[in-house]
Amino acid sequence: MGGDLGALVALLRGRRTAVLTGAGISTESGIPDYRGPGTRARARNPIQHRAFVTDSAARRRYWARAAAGWVRFSDVRPNAGHRALVELERRGVVQGLVTQNVDRLHQRAGSARVIELHGALEEVRCLGCGAIVPRAEVQARIFADNPGFDPVALEHAPDGDAEIAEGLLDRFVVPDCLRCGGVLKPDVVFFGDNVPRPKVDLAFSWVDAADVLLVVGSSLAVFSGYRFVLRAKERGQPIGIVNLGESRGDPHADVRVDARAGEVLPALLEVL
Repeated sequence: MGGDLGALVALLRGRRTAVLTGAGISTESGIPDYRGPGTRARARNPIQHRAFVTDSAARRRYWARAAAGWVRFSDVRPNAGHRALVELERRGVVQGLVTQNVDRLHQRAGSARVIELHGALEEVRCLGCGAIVPRAEVQARIFADNPGFDPVALEHAPDGDAEIAEGLLDRFVVPDCLRCGGVLKPDVVFFGDNVPRPKVDLAFSWVDAADVLLVVGSSLAVFSGYRFVLRAKERGQPIGIVNLGESRGDPHADVRVDARAGEVLPALLEVL
């Protein structure tokens, strides 16, 4: 990593940096990623937006699994990579941070300028009246409405849910909106849905205002994040990528560091 790190330092030194983060920065906090070295080979079928909205069985399956996953997901803490980005922001190196993650670990660490492209699991929105309630409140209701429901997470997933025994779904009661009785959905962008345009435009403005784009912990397989690499490339902005394993943006990168964010970002902090 030494030579690559030196090149990355040279790329960032004296330049205003916009950062784009993905699931790879949170793996060291205990949240699995989608396409890292240990997960890329395993099939992953996350909930689709259309299925959640139109299929009551799909909603039941999601909320039962999410109830099991939330126990662990809500207890994760920021790691050295998150904390290093906070300090880089305080020192004026990082001008803004765009994240594809829904774990809110950047804010817990102390980052001030954060755009959550895909929302955050900590909030739940009613699709009927638009009311927003804390996820912890919904979690308490789930267990109150489902006495005896005691799911054991067989395997945790990157999006906060978990594999559980199918038999637990049979009589599971799905929480609804206490205000209007409408469908409750985590305030995140599910697969098949789109990031709201105003949020995308704001993220583009942050990237455009920077001198360099630094991608951390993302394979960039999903266009939602990859578009910012394409934008930087079109504008002639230098691009640095820190990721364990290959990424879709590698052909566009000026500097590529194949290592964990929790190793690279603290090392950057020492010299910038």
